[in-house]
Amino acid sequence: MERLPAREPVTPGDDFSGIGPFFAIRVHPAGARLAPPWRPLEELERDAEALLARVAAVRARIAAAHGLPPQGVEFRVAASVAHLGLAARLLSPALVLALTRGRPLAPGLAGLWWQPVLGRPVPLSVPELPPAPRGDGAAPPDPECLLRACLDTGPAAGLTGAFAALPLSSRVLWGNAASALHSAAEATAAARPDLAEAAWRVTAALLESPPLRAVSGHTAEGRFRRRSCCLYYRAAPGKAGPVCGDCVLTPVRRPRESA
Repeated sequence: MERLPAREPVTPGDDFSGIGPFFAIRVHPAGARLAPPWRPLEELERDAEALLARVAAVRARIAAAHGLPPQGVEFRVAASVAHLGLAARLLSPALVLALTRGRPLAPGLAGLWWQPVLGRPVPLSVPELPPAPRGDGAAPPDPECLLRACLDTGPAAGLTGAFAALPLSSRVLWGNAASALHSAAEATAAARPDLAEAAWRVTAALLESPPLRAVSGHTAEGRFRRRSCCLYYRAAPGKAGPVCGDCVLTPVRRPRESA
């Protein structure tokens, strides 16, 4: 049986950025208030104006990239793109922390800090957690349970709940989460072959359970395929932009008929 890690502290230098930019974190003392430009991530859940400001900033950047005024990009497109980027930013380190440290990212958005930059993954700081007591006979934390809590009641749930207050389908939002989790597993498996089996096992279990089961699936060739769209293609002039490789709108290859 695979030995799962006991909960271990994360050092400031152990930020997992070698896996990819969406995995990079810094660590701050639990309960600390960070100085600007750091901001509490729970503001997106507690403050409607902060959430709308983030969507507006993303909308303006997408529009500028296509040579359009901000109003040329649908609000729901910008909201979905903003959510997808933040979902990936939370679920990527949440996956690797569960696998390597046996600890959650955080109990919820409270305690997480971010910098609302554009054009790259936002800087993210997570609260320090004490190591689990040694020799107490407790079973090691289960990575699947840690990630499930992140989706059900933790940071990913809080983020998705905040965006659900906007005119945006919950199917799109949870599809974003499914896509972000699958991408995190892909990156982890590629950069850390020692974690590949565990990363795919945990991810497969979560994709086959609520709330992700209804919004994810696989092609006949076994490739991951979400059952919704992040809507980014609609930002291009004429709403004719490309779609992502895992999008429900990606053409399905039909098996060649035998002669």
